[in-house]
Amino acid sequence: MMPVGWAARSLLTTILAVVALAGLGIYAGVLLKLTVTGALGLYFVVWWTIVFAILPVRMRTQAEIGEVTAGTEPGAPADPALRERAIWTTIAADVVFVLVAALFPLAGL
Repeated sequence: MMPVGWAARSLLTTILAVVALAGLGIYAGVLLKLTVTGALGLYFVVWWTIVFAILPVRMRTQAEIGEVTAGTEPGAPADPALRERAIWTTIAADVVFVLVAALFPLAGL
């Protein structure tokens, strides 16, 4: 698995990485004969679905680590790493989006 730590060091680099990766995916969708609006809409749905699949992966709770912050739920994430998850979500969404967009002509959509 390729580390994405370089892109998640700051909010700005994370946003730039996500926008660049999403742009590549949407461009691939346009090359596969989707309209820009259709590609954006489909990409949004795919990305949003993938984010909920990736969020619980390798998540450690405060209770598992043994450091529960006062006033928080013991099942809350100890280190959510949302920047890294946003980048991994975008990479996975690009792959799924291109596959789905490639299947659209077969479905007659």
